[in-house]
Amino acid sequence: MRQQIESIAIKHMVCPRCVTSVESIAARLGLQVESVSLGEVKLGQPLAEAELRSFAEALESRGFEILVSKDRRLINRIKSLILERIHYADISSPLKLSAYLAESLNHDYSYLSKVFSSVEAVTVERYSMLQRIERGKELLSYGELNITEIAELLDFSSAAHFSAQFKRETGMSPSQFKKSDRPARRSLDSI
Repeated sequence: MRQQIESIAIKHMVCPRCVTSVESIAARLGLQVESVSLGEVKLGQPLAEAELRSFAEALESRGFEILVSKDRRLINRIKSLILERIHYADISSPLKLSAYLAESLNHDYSYLSKVFSSVEAVTVERYSMLQRIERGKELLSYGELNITEIAELLDFSSAAHFSAQFKRETGMSPSQFKKSDRPARRSLDSI
């Protein structure tokens, strides 16, 4: 007999440390976890109401939130896929973002875009661009790559395109950003 897997969507999971934190919470509560990834926990069995409440409270104490609505879960999954693609994987995939999301989520991209925009008040493309710019800030602050390498890594058509988008979003060029005393970076879940 196959075991039932329960999937729980979690908001504000934006990095590998968040995954570790959620794994720690689940272990402390004695939950049977199959896997934890950005924005999602898969449990080996459904939780009783009291267990779910305890899990939700423990998550909230660390800044996370269980997502209940279908649209919110879908949006969280879209955000997680974008974060993984831009911050933790190879962005220069042959698939365009729209095709990548549609294929990964088994939904038509127009549906995904409509749901995302209606709830988030920003398009998927804009959200992705903001994440790419934030990743650009991170890479610039390390000082290990030049602007051309960063533009290529973040899948911009050219260094000029990256620089123009960067200036549009931050009000300064990548070079000015590198030279500034305190580069202003945003947490990934605030974007």
